[in-house]
Amino acid sequence: MKRMQHPLTWWIWSIALAFEITRLNNAWISIVVVGVAFLVVRTFREDAPWGKSFESAFKLGLWIIAIRCIFGVLIGTPIPGTTLIKLPILPLPQWMAGIRIGGAVTQERLFSTFHEGVILAAILIIFGAASSLTSPHRLLRVLPFAIYQFGLALVIATSLVPQMVRSISRIKDAQYLRGQKLSLKRTLIPLLEESLARCLDLAAAMDSRGYGSLKTRSRYRPISWNVSDTFIVLTALLSFLNPYALLINCAAPLILIRRKTMVSTS
Repeated sequence: MKRMQHPLTWWIWSIALAFEITRLNNAWISIVVVGVAFLVVRTFREDAPWGKSFESAFKLGLWIIAIRCIFGVLIGTPIPGTTLIKLPILPLPQWMAGIRIGGAVTQERLFSTFHEGVILAAILIIFGAASSLTSPHRLLRVLPFAIYQFGLALVIATSLVPQMVRSISRIKDAQYLRGQKLSLKRTLIPLLEESLARCLDLAAAMDSRGYGSLKTRSRYRPISWNVSDTFIVLTALLSFLNPYALLINCAAPLILIRRKTMVSTS
């Protein structure tokens, strides 16, 4: 069984990484950070439904990069430089001066849009890693009462994508076993029905248990905080003070991975 960290540890680590990616604004550093997040998720995530959030976020990040590059080529502000191709220009009204559709596609424009897409995708993937590493139920248990409602909305939002991916996979498997052809209509309607049924079951279960946000928290099965959590959080907080401490923030979980490997082989 894999040792689980405190629910807040990986979220603080991911927020610090996302903040540093935004501040440094470097595509190569973002790619390295995503690689580190992949190693961390592969080592520490649980075999649970939320553990697949990283893959979903990674696929969505690739789509963001592709869409950003396409829009950067077709629509945007011209950037002078080395011309790669020339597209037909669509005339626009006078009040849209400075924006063009079509025209010359320069190498600088393409690199700029790719760079922006990588930054956006990296931030999304980092938060997908946090969602994969943390149980949403354990996270809600440790949130302070002041931000409980915000945390509840965040947990619901981060749990939506993996649940939809699993539902679509089940629907496609069922249609394949019945010999039906896959179509958008035959996928969306069962997906909507399953989502509504899940919401009603969840609401009934919460109501029967008297679910609510109370200032007094139960001490049943408390979640512990250990030395490794302190180590990761301190390196994350250090990266807020110095942008180049991002390397230390990335190295902290790698040290835990190395320690975990040594313990398992001994």
